[in-house]
Amino acid sequence: MSPRARDATVIVVLVALVASGIAPRDRLTWALEVFWVVGALAIWPWFRTRRSPTDLLLLLLAAHALVLILGGYYTYAHVPLGNWMREWFGFSRNHYDRIGHFMQGFVPAILAREILIRQRVVRGKAWLWCVVVSICVAFSACFELFEWAAAMIFGDGSIDYLATQGDVWDAQKDMLMALIGSNLALLTLGWLHDRQLAALPTDDRRES
Repeated sequence: MSPRARDATVIVVLVALVASGIAPRDRLTWALEVFWVVGALAIWPWFRTRRSPTDLLLLLLAAHALVLILGGYYTYAHVPLGNWMREWFGFSRNHYDRIGHFMQGFVPAILAREILIRQRVVRGKAWLWCVVVSICVAFSACFELFEWAAAMIFGDGSIDYLATQGDVWDAQKDMLMALIGSNLALLTLGWLHDRQLAALPTDDRRES
């Protein structure tokens, strides 16, 4: 993508973020969901000039940001897409949060892969796969701990954020979705990612 197209992608996320903050269903849930997006947007100017992420990674991060923003605006148990899925497939609950946790594995897999390859941390594709998936599952587990901490701190105010919807195995299923997402990302996008990494300017392939 051209620099202008990259900036346009980031602007779309920024506009969606601002719009979602006007009247979210639950302000606390919105804040807990989108602060990751706020942090990413805050450091984008630095990445724009210093790290030059691949187009694939940038688009995936933007897509993940939009998933988080939508979930933050409606709260995960009330996102219309999840309600439609419940009607179409006869689900017993809104499964939009499963999409969110799938993305939590799918997108960080390419992010971790890009960092590890460009920093030359891991040699060998087998070890690279193993390390990337391990990072994604570890991040997913840490996120579940973060949700637990939020529940302890905010009490009943965190119910919409947790979005367990009465499922006692919600945390384990969320981590499973991240595991599936990370492996699927490597399986389907690894070849494209390699191609885009090879096309980077030589100075950008090895970062100090």
